[in-house]
Amino acid sequence: MCEANAYIFKDGKEEIYLEAVDILKPEGDTIYLKSIFGEQKVFKGKIKEMSLLNHKIILEEDK
Repeated sequence: MCEANAYIFKDGKEEIYLEAVDILKPEGDTIYLKSIFGEQKVFKGKIKEMSLLNHKIILEEDK
């Protein structure tokens, strides 16, 4: 499987936001995410870091 988990970086910690992300699409100041299970979320913020080898997406809220 090639999907990744998305986490929110908050207060120096990573909290799971969405598991098994298949689609990640930046749209202005928001990010659209969809999992392989069909769950969809829209995150207001930016991509802080991505590690495709570790299947990890780190998101950060706008301040």
